[in-house]
Amino acid sequence: MEKILVVDDESIIRENLERIFIEERYAVDSVATGREALAVLEGDDADVLLLDLNLPDTNGLEVLQRAKELDPELMVIIITGYASVDSAVKALKLGAYDYIKKPFKADVIKLIVRLAFEAQRLKKKVGNLERQIRKIPSQPHIIAESDQMRHILTQVTEVARHDGATVLITGESGTGKQVVAQSVHQLSPRQKKPFLEINCAALPDNLLESELFGYEKGAFTDARQRKKGLFETAEGGTVFLDEIGEMPLNLQAKLLGVLENKRFRRLGGYKDVESDVRIVAATNIDPKKAIEEKRFREDLYYRLNVFPIHIPPLRERPDDVLALAHLFLLKYARQFGKSFKEITSPAGKYLRQYAWPGNVRELRNVLERICIMHNEPALRVSHLPPEIVSFENSDAFIEIPEDVLDIEAVVDEVTCQLIHRAMKKADGNTASAARLLGIPRGTLRYKLKKYKIDAR
Repeated sequence: MEKILVVDDESIIRENLERIFIEERYAVDSVATGREALAVLEGDDADVLLLDLNLPDTNGLEVLQRAKELDPELMVIIITGYASVDSAVKALKLGAYDYIKKPFKADVIKLIVRLAFEAQRLKKKVGNLERQIRKIPSQPHIIAESDQMRHILTQVTEVARHDGATVLITGESGTGKQVVAQSVHQLSPRQKKPFLEINCAALPDNLLESELFGYEKGAFTDARQRKKGLFETAEGGTVFLDEIGEMPLNLQAKLLGVLENKRFRRLGGYKDVESDVRIVAATNIDPKKAIEEKRFREDLYYRLNVFPIHIPPLRERPDDVLALAHLFLLKYARQFGKSFKEITSPAGKYLRQYAWPGNVRELRNVLERICIMHNEPALRVSHLPPEIVSFENSDAFIEIPEDVLDIEAVVDEVTCQLIHRAMKKADGNTASAARLLGIPRGTLRYKLKKYKIDAR
């Protein structure tokens, strides 16, 4: 249960706050002095601290500083009857989440505390995502919020232990087949050996063959010296064959020989070369359909398909969208020196509802572009490209949640979106945009400043 600690020397304030938050189903403790507060925090955990600045034994700012040292994740809300700009600034600099003046209404303090808990949960989620990025090789790069991806993560972990098993990964373009292939390698006993990949659709037939199998000196006109192919260079490691469905039939036969006999011959060579590599292949086509069309060997398919992993498209796993979006937002904000830390709820719902025909690759590109073009603490609806935000779907994100709808935030987002579109349609002319929106020009100027919308 989420826990609140109330620190105030006025017993009536403590009792009222205890009653309010017990009714909200929080665990509540209260004390009258700073010394007692720190004793509680040293011996027990609290999630939110409601702290009076004027305490009988010490200054509330000193308690705030010590409390944040004990628990940097603690959300501290300052409550005081003697508010000043100076004390508010000092409190916020020391890490306070918010600052509220007595007397306050119950609904106001309840809202502030609820938002504090939501901010705390978001911070923890972001922290987990950042740790997931750094967690190599234990669970490299795979974001698994959806049941489908959790199942895939289980599959990857299991097959990685059996380092001789061939893996065939299927899924639409951009779903993350390469990431899954890398994870299989990094979680396997072969992790310290090379992981080499090649796109079978990106090279002409003869070049693909020489890249895979290598060649002897004099094998063809430009073969001035022997060259090792991937199956030699990756000895003891993993070869990832992307777009295996595009491999020419004659090379499919040679690949089948590698899988069955663990040996091959270089181009122009007469001697077999042994190969100890694990092969992971991937394709965005239906292998069985390719077999029917005589574009893919049936025997190779069954040899590759020892352990199949199918990655569903992003539109079928919306639970992964926001986790991936947060991951990319933090990555590119850090890369480009931007301030983005979070995604607003309405913007997040737009991201979830979009079909993502380009899958994870498209999502990554969108977040990278946003971080290049904008710089704010939160990603808003106005930052999203037109293909994601459309009037046809504009009602899809306004859903009534399980707890409480923040209607002011929703109205702000919709207003911001409409102004952004009107300014674009009016080519940046505020008078024309104001006419389109049916509001006075002065009102539009105020809102442009309020929502930090570039008028150009």
